[in-house]
Amino acid sequence: MTNQTIRVVARIVALPDKVEALKAVLLELIAPTRQEAGAIRYELLQNQSDPTDFTFVEEWSSNEALDAHLASPHLQTGITKLDGLVAAPPDIRRYHLLA
Repeated sequence: MTNQTIRVVARIVALPDKVEALKAVLLELIAPTRQEAGAIRYELLQNQSDPTDFTFVEEWSSNEALDAHLASPHLQTGITKLDGLVAAPPDIRRYHLLA
C-alpha cells in the first residue's frame, strides 16, 4: 500500500497534582499542530476514569510530515515544559491502519 497515512497514539501521564498544568501545556500544542503540512487529525483525549491519563490520537500524511512535527519549534517547546509534570516519559507509537 502506497500513500498510506501514519497513525500515532501518544500517551502522557500527569503527576497526580499536576493534571491541570499538564493539560494546559498539551492544549497549547493543538492549534499550531493542526496548521502543519501533513497533519490530518490531531486530537487530545483525557481518560474519564483516570484524569492523569492523556492521549493524543493523530493522523499524518507521511512519516516525513510526522518527523517534521516532532522537530517543530512548538512541540520542542512543549516537551521542555513536561519536566516536573509527567509521571513517566511519553509513550509514542506509530501505526498503519489495517482495516
